[in-house]
Amino acid sequence: MLSLHNDISYLKGVGPQRAESLQKELGIYTWGQLLLHYPFRYVDRSKVMKIRDIASDSVAVQIMGQFVSVKELGDGRAKRLTAVFRDESGSMELVWFKGIKWAKAAIQLNQTYIIYGKPTEFKGKYNIAHPEIEILEQARITNGNELKPVYSTTEKLSAKGLNSNGIAKLTRQLIEEVNGRVPENLSEEVLAKFKLMPRSEALMQVHVPSNATALEAARRRLKFEELFFIQMQLVKQKLLNTKLERGVVFQKVGEVFNTFYEKHLPFELTNAQKRVIKEIRSDVARGYHMNRLIQGDVGSGKTIVAVLSALLAIDNGYQVCLMAPTEILAQQHFHGISELLAPLNLNVTLLTGSTKKSERKIIHERLLSGEIKLLIGTHALIEPVVQFQNLGLVIIDEQHRFGVAQRAALWKKAALPPHVLVMTATPIPRTLAMTLYGDLDISVIDELPPGRKPIQTLHKSDAKRIEVFQFMENEIKKGRQIYVVYPLIEESEVMDYKDLMDGYESIARRFPLPDYRISIVHGQMKNENKEHEMKLFVEGQTQIMVATTVIEVGVNVPNASVMVIESAERFGLSQLHQLRGRVGRGADQSYCILMTGHKLSADARRRLETMVETNDGFKIAEVDLELRGPGDITGTQQSGLMNLRIADLAKDQQMLSYAREMALEIIDDDPMLSEEKNRCMTEHLSLIAQHKSDWSKIS
Repeated sequence: MLSLHNDISYLKGVGPQRAESLQKELGIYTWGQLLLHYPFRYVDRSKVMKIRDIASDSVAVQIMGQFVSVKELGDGRAKRLTAVFRDESGSMELVWFKGIKWAKAAIQLNQTYIIYGKPTEFKGKYNIAHPEIEILEQARITNGNELKPVYSTTEKLSAKGLNSNGIAKLTRQLIEEVNGRVPENLSEEVLAKFKLMPRSEALMQVHVPSNATALEAARRRLKFEELFFIQMQLVKQKLLNTKLERGVVFQKVGEVFNTFYEKHLPFELTNAQKRVIKEIRSDVARGYHMNRLIQGDVGSGKTIVAVLSALLAIDNGYQVCLMAPTEILAQQHFHGISELLAPLNLNVTLLTGSTKKSERKIIHERLLSGEIKLLIGTHALIEPVVQFQNLGLVIIDEQHRFGVAQRAALWKKAALPPHVLVMTATPIPRTLAMTLYGDLDISVIDELPPGRKPIQTLHKSDAKRIEVFQFMENEIKKGRQIYVVYPLIEESEVMDYKDLMDGYESIARRFPLPDYRISIVHGQMKNENKEHEMKLFVEGQTQIMVATTVIEVGVNVPNASVMVIESAERFGLSQLHQLRGRVGRGADQSYCILMTGHKLSADARRRLETMVETNDGFKIAEVDLELRGPGDITGTQQSGLMNLRIADLAKDQQMLSYAREMALEIIDDDPMLSEEKNRCMTEHLSLIAQHKSDWSKIS
């Protein structure tokens, strides 16, 4: 009986050694996992080129001919295998620096081969390094079509004969074994509605395509399947959270909330903030668990929404905790919120890794007694010793910086799961939010407070530095302050430090004492020294802050009107946008100046042009998704949702929307997926669940 759970070592052509390599290098343990190791591109193998027709602009070529000689040269690391390959128009050299043993064994003289690879010119002649080689008869038998799949592999696998060609042979072997007996995992209703190819046929066509049309239909089917089951998991979880999971009830809007709102709110809320607070009030009053994400650009006012939500919980007799990813950010929240709530005489407390042991003991006691109403902190909040009397609301700032297990520890600190409010200042494209946070309700604060002037962003080359220095001087004369930020690349802290110090020295020469004072902050300083320098800048005692990206979060200086970003081409779009958000916090016109050298890659130029063109974080995030893909935009590797095998969130946005709509429709009609027509989908979801930890109740 066929089972896709069969160990990969039992597939003909694999064996124990290759199986171990496939497991370690690609995570392929079973037949089913090999089937899901899709080609990442296809090569048109219908065109055969003559050796004499190879040109310097040839991307990759396919040649038919024979090997006339093979020899090993050098030894140790300099060892290589060279072969002369000839067709009727001429000859060329092929060379291998790795996988020599395998390549030598695969070559037979005077046998006709098809070779494929990228030619390079050396001393007026062309050669190909590490070409794919295949005996003509085998190529015809196994590839009687125009499109040859190309698989991702590794050096270690290639050394064992499992380069792209080797993996293709194993996959074809598996398809013969399976012989069309792959169970369907989409209902007939879904297949008919979207005119999708059956799963068995799609898996065969994606690995051994009959033609381009069949391949496109197969890829469409497999992409939809992948996105659909992600959405089914999220929609089911959302149903559990919002309809089935009991939550604490905040029945009233009480005295604390009303007093603050009417007498101590320092500014008028925007319509977007009012809308989001209304959504939160509705959530916490209905008796079900709230799981809500607040998305808002830098400076959009997420913190005041979080504060008002906290007051709602406190009015109803519950405690609140706010967890931030760094000490600097936790301290900023603590100082800002303490100042806001001072007139209410509420106990707001800070707990971080730096809190002294004697202070911790008092905090733990006051938490248990209920005296502390709002606890602000870092990872220190999730330590087992931290226990609440009555935790009702958890606010998490920059959720993507916390692992799921860390958030789970916070969740367990109350008898009934506390309501969860997640904030992020990293704008996330709709498609990414739908996949990352599809089990959360999403609120967007898409309006900046009134009176804010859009930040003007300029791109200047190093040749314009004198002009930039003059502009900085003019702003300082107006009483403004300036950030100058240098990139921080972890692999080269020594180089970064040198860049920073060189920059500091040139700025100090241009802006000398006693007329100017400069703060400097970098990763090699002690925390107390960093904080002292930051304090000088915050208090206006220094006019220029020279820093690495340590100031990306945690510093709020409304008087700072200029952000100069050195080597801006070394930053990602999201980081550039976050840094720019450090200015523009007051009523004055603010500026962001992106300094670069003359040589820029196409991607770097696109990033800089995007920054100059728009201040809209969501538009910037869309470009970021297009340039980088989803994996690293929000540090999402931990989620497990971004390990897509075939779908592309940047290119398949429409398909993702269809998949989510279909998932919502099915779950709405059959919440438990108990109907016979949905059985195949229930079984597939169970299979997925077996391969991941149960974090089902964690936002």
